[in-house]
Amino acid sequence: MYKDLSPEHVRAIARGETFCFACHPGVPCFTDCCRELELALTPYDVLRLRARLGLSSEAFLERYALLEAGGDEILPRVYLGMVDDGRGSCPFVTPAGCSVYEDRPGACRTYPLGRGAFLRPGGGVEDLYILLEEPHCRGFEQGDEQDVDRWLDHEGLRLYNAMNDLTLPVYQHESLAGGGALAEEQVDSFILAFYNLDGLRDRLRGGTLPLAAPLAETRRRQLLEDDAVLLAFAVDWLRWQLYAEEK
Repeated sequence: MYKDLSPEHVRAIARGETFCFACHPGVPCFTDCCRELELALTPYDVLRLRARLGLSSEAFLERYALLEAGGDEILPRVYLGMVDDGRGSCPFVTPAGCSVYEDRPGACRTYPLGRGAFLRPGGGVEDLYILLEEPHCRGFEQGDEQDVDRWLDHEGLRLYNAMNDLTLPVYQHESLAGGGALAEEQVDSFILAFYNLDGLRDRLRGGTLPLAAPLAETRRRQLLEDDAVLLAFAVDWLRWQLYAEEK
């Protein structure tokens, strides 16, 4: 989503290292970072945004998302569709700021940091952070001193990161190292599981979702009632669908 990623504007930052940053209407470049960008949406981003807007998964994808499948990427990617206003503006930006601020995507919350997360060979997740000191951004000229952990708490990122990390076994599966394209039905399964939770729930409710094993009724009710629980289930279901891997 970043405008200027020249090497001189990007550096690794340790957990205890400090920086100053603030973004508010008094900053001269306020909302400039909400324009002329490519913003990839995670499954949890879509979960939060469509709930905030009161839309079904399909309605959100149709109205606000762009799907890219094929090319150099093995797994499809979903991007937020920008407004054709000559500036490529986010559909949720207003003169007063973000209209979905409490449910804004994780990448927006993380800025001016960037986060990379990786599965450890022995289990668990390892992450690292970079600081993006883009020259157009004036937020570095003000604000309180921060470090990575304070920023994570300040921006409500703990939950976002935890939910996004749930999907790593799909995105970083060892079988992807060999390349190759997904079959059409696998692309459909990917979109269903990660970006169309309403559709996944409907198939689960109707008994048309293929399952590796029958679900207990209490587990089934939980999946039908809780989006976050359903997304966690969707990760394991998709591993079974894409990689013939049961958990």
